[in-house]
Amino acid sequence: MLTGIHFILSYQCVSECDHCFVFGSPNARGTFTRAQIQCVLDEAKTIGTVKQIYFEGGEPTLFYPLLLESVKRARANGFDVGIVTNAYFATTEDDAALWLAPLRDLGVNDLSISDDAFHSSEEISPAKRALNAARKLGMPVGAICIEPPRVESAGASREKGKPVVGGDVMFRGRAAEKLTRDLPTRSWEEFTECPHEDLDNPERVHVDAFGNAHICQGLTMGNLWQTPLATLAQNYRADAHPICAPLVVGGPALLATEYNVPHADGYVDACHFCFSVRK
Repeated sequence: MLTGIHFILSYQCVSECDHCFVFGSPNARGTFTRAQIQCVLDEAKTIGTVKQIYFEGGEPTLFYPLLLESVKRARANGFDVGIVTNAYFATTEDDAALWLAPLRDLGVNDLSISDDAFHSSEEISPAKRALNAARKLGMPVGAICIEPPRVESAGASREKGKPVVGGDVMFRGRAAEKLTRDLPTRSWEEFTECPHEDLDNPERVHVDAFGNAHICQGLTMGNLWQTPLATLAQNYRADAHPICAPLVVGGPALLATEYNVPHADGYVDACHFCFSVRK
C-alpha cells in the first residue's frame, strides 16, 4: 500500500557525490514541470492511501520557484510534505533563513539536510548553517549523515574475524561504481534476499520527470506518463514483475541465475550485487 511519493524534482545537482543513488550532477537532465507535478499529485489523491509527499533530487532547491509551488499544491491537497536538500545556498545563516522561511510558512513537515564529508569538508558547512537557521525558524529538521565506507576489524560475533564494511553508504547507483573498490566481499551465493526494500508491498515510490516510478533506484513498476500512477500501483504484483519476482524469492543470487547474467565471485553487499546484475 503506497503511503509516500517522493519526487526526484530534478536529477541536476551542484555536486557529483560518489555515493549518489541517482547519478546526480551539474550536467544531469530531467526536471519536472508544474503541470507534471500537478498530474502526479492528482494521481496520489486517486490512490487514496498516500499521506506523504517528498521533494528530493539531485538538488530540489535549484528550481526554487517550482519547489515552492509544488509544496504549496501538495499541502493544499492535504499531504504532509518533506524536502531533502544539501543546503548549498546557505552561505550564511541569514541567507539560509531567507530560503527556508517561505518553506516553513507553506507548512513543510520535515526538512532533511545532507551534512557529511561527501557534501562539504568545511568545519562550519552550508548544511550546518542551514540546520541552525531551520531550528531558529522552528522548522522540523534533521541531518542526513552518510559516512564513507571503511574496512573495520570484525568483532567476535563475526565469523573467523573477517573484515566488515563500516559506514551507511548504500551501494546503489554511483556508489556501486565508485566506492566498492578494495572493500571486502562475500560470495555471491550468500545474497538470497533483498534486505532493504519490501518489494512485495512497497510503501513508497520515487518518481522522476521521465515518468519512471522507482520501487528502488533503477527498478520501476512502470512509466506513469504511459500508464497513470494509480493504475500502476493498483496493478503492481511482485510475482508478475520480471525483476522483482526473482528478487523476492531468492534475492540477487536468483536474479543473476534466472537470467544467466555473468557476475563476479563476490560483492560488498546485496545492493552492490543487485545493482550490478540489473545494470
